Amino acid sequence: MKSATTWLRRHLVVIAGLGTLAYLILPNVVVTVFSFNNPTGRFNYAWQEFSLDAWKDPCGVADMCGSLSLSLQIALWATIGATVLGTAIAFAMVRYRFRGRAAVNSLIFLPMAMPEIVMAASLLALFLNMGIQLGFWTILIAHVMFCLSFVVAAVKARVLSMDPRLEEAARDLYAGPVQTFLRVTLPIAAPGIAAGALLSFALSFDDFIITNFNSGNTVTFPMFVWGSAQRGTPVQINVIGTAMFVIAVLVVLAGQMVAGRRKKAQPK
Repeated sequence: MKSATTWLRRHLVVIAGLGTLAYLILPNVVVTVFSFNNPTGRFNYAWQEFSLDAWKDPCGVADMCGSLSLSLQIALWATIGATVLGTAIAFAMVRYRFRGRAAVNSLIFLPMAMPEIVMAASLLALFLNMGIQLGFWTILIAHVMFCLSFVVAAVKARVLSMDPRLEEAARDLYAGPVQTFLRVTLPIAAPGIAAGALLSFALSFDDFIITNFNSGNTVTFPMFVWGSAQRGTPVQINVIGTAMFVIAVLVVLAGQMVAGRRKKAQPK
C-alpha cells in the first residue's frame, strides 16, 4: 500500500497531464469516429454502420464547401492584416516612448478581455451608423480588429526578450537599418510573429458570434455548421473537422521537428 502511494505521488503530475490531454482530445476522437458513420436519419448522433461515403464526397452537402472556402479566405486575409499591423504596433510599443503609450496599451488589449457579444454588437452599430453593407468586408474588418490584440501580445513578448546588443553589433559591422532589420531583428522576432499569425488564423476561422452579428447574408463555415445542426448534421461536417484536426496536428509536429533540427545544428 505504501509503495503504491509513493508511486502515485511521484507520477501524479504525469497522470493529471495525461488525463487532461485525453479530456481535450476526446471530442476530436468522437468527431473522427462519426465521420465514418452512415446514419439512417438526418442526425449523425448515433452509430449505425461503417461507411466511407462521406470521405469520398466531402462536398456532397450543398453550400458547405462554399462556406468553407469563404471562411478560409477571410481567415487568410484577416491573418495577413492583423499580423502586419500587430507586428508594427508591437515594435512601436516596445522600442518607442510616446505620449499616451499606456492608454494605447490598454486599448490594444481591451478586445482580449471584452466579451465577444459586446464587441459584436458594437461593431454592428458602427457599420449600420456608417451605412456600410454587411457582408464579406465587414466580417474581415471585424476579424482583423479582434485578432490584432493577440498578434500584439505574441510579438511584444518576443521583442521584449530580444537582446539589443545583437542589433548594435550589426550596426557596428556597418549594416544599415533595413539590413539590420531583415537579417537580425526579423529572424529573431519570427517565432513570435508566426505564433501570432497562426493564432489569428485559428481564431478567425473559428469565430461565430462576431461573424454572426456582422455577416448579413454571408455564410461562413461556423455559421453553416450552426444552421445545419438545427435541421440535421451531415456526416461531411465531421469529415471537414477531422481533416482540419489532422492538418493542425501535422503543422505542430512539423514545427517541433524543425525546431529540434535547428537546436541540434546549433554549436555547443
